[in-house]
Amino acid sequence: MATPDPAVDAYVEQVTGPRADAVRTLRGLCLAHLDGFTEGMTYGMPGYWRGPVAEGEGEIAFAAQKQYLSFYVVRTDVMAAHRDRLAGLSVGKGCVRYRTPEQLDVDIVTSILEMAAATQGPIC
Repeated sequence: MATPDPAVDAYVEQVTGPRADAVRTLRGLCLAHLDGFTEGMTYGMPGYWRGPVAEGEGEIAFAAQKQYLSFYVVRTDVMAAHRDRLAGLSVGKGCVRYRTPEQLDVDIVTSILEMAAATQGPIC
C-alpha cells in the first residue's frame, strides 16, 4: 500500500461537488493497489511513483478538472491492455477523462492499478 501524503489529503479535501466522491474513490484505490509506490503531488495533482519521488517517474495520477475527472496512466502497456474496456470514454495516449463521476468503473481502475503495480513497462 502506498503511504498517504498530507499534501494529497489537502488536495482531496478541497474537491467539492459531484466529483468529490470519485476523487476519494480513486485515491483509495491507488493507496490500496499501488504497493511499493510513493504518493505525492506533482503538476498540481496527486501522483504515484515506484519508490521515492526523487528517484522515480510518475506512473499514475488523477485530477479533478472543471469539466471532467482525469486519470493519468502513463504506462503504454497498461493503457494498451485496457483500451477496449475504456470504450465510450474520452481516452488519450495516457489519460482517461470521465465527464461524469458515474463513468468511473472501479473494476477497470482496479485492473489498471494492479497491472501497473505488477509490471514495469515503457512510460509514454
